Amino acid sequence: MIEARHLRVLRAVATTGSFSAAARELGCTQPAVSQQMKALESSAGTPLLIRTGREMRLTQAGEALVRHATGILAGLTAAEEEVAAIAGLRAGRVRLVSFPSGSSTLVPTALAALRAAHPGTRVSLVDAEPPRSVEMLREGDCDVALAFHYGGSATGPGGPDGEWSDLVVRPLLADRLVGLVPEGHPLAGEDTVGIGELADDPWIAGCPRCRRQLVEVCEDAGFTPRIDFATDDYPAVIGLVGAGLGVAVLPELALESVRPGGARTVAVEPAVRRQIVALTLPDLARVPAVAATLDQLERAAGR
Repeated sequence: MIEARHLRVLRAVATTGSFSAAARELGCTQPAVSQQMKALESSAGTPLLIRTGREMRLTQAGEALVRHATGILAGLTAAEEEVAAIAGLRAGRVRLVSFPSGSSTLVPTALAALRAAHPGTRVSLVDAEPPRSVEMLREGDCDVALAFHYGGSATGPGGPDGEWSDLVVRPLLADRLVGLVPEGHPLAGEDTVGIGELADDPWIAGCPRCRRQLVEVCEDAGFTPRIDFATDDYPAVIGLVGAGLGVAVLPELALESVRPGGARTVAVEPAVRRQIVALTLPDLARVPAVAATLDQLERAAGR
């Protein structure tokens, strides 16, 4: 196998014309240069140098190897510099995928802080709800996925049913669900509403995972919700409630960036929370830019 260190020695010998001069240029001993050249000729399977008096002359094979060595060593130097920049967060790329309410609340704060601390790191953002976002992570289409699951800490770090057990899970926050009713609703002035009190109302549901959770909570309260509208777009849910077309439960995070015109929020019992997490692959967690992104997401959630 031809090694880069041997190519550096060969190039030095070709440039200086002797082992002793090459040793002085490389800062090593003449026997070390001679030993490395023997190792290189053994790897190449043919002589690379011919001694003519006090100087060394390249064979045809040696000339070919020196010609290629220049490009190889230049490429290796460039690669080393690029890797060092990525390791030092002077460069790098992170592909982030997030569900919409996370994209409008946690992500901007986190990415602004990341850019201020490491301006050479570039981040791209795509919206996707779990489980699709988690599939994208496993398929190599992103480096960090912002996701959520319903339930308390009893689900454990592997997520619901251990479905994230192969991933690095960074818990961010517990996002409480709140009720949303039209301003003219009989319960609009209440501080807290039992979800069973909304059994006769039409419902507007959110994303598929949120929809399943809504049905489970309502069935535990003794009724099946009549879902008139279903949309992944939280502003659309709020607009439909504000127009008096039904009631909904939404994560508090979804209300942070949208003004609920024509609607009132109420606390809902029993309390339901979704656990928001940042996910990545174990190998990616050791990449400096990915680790920095996870740290900033955690800080944004803390604020």
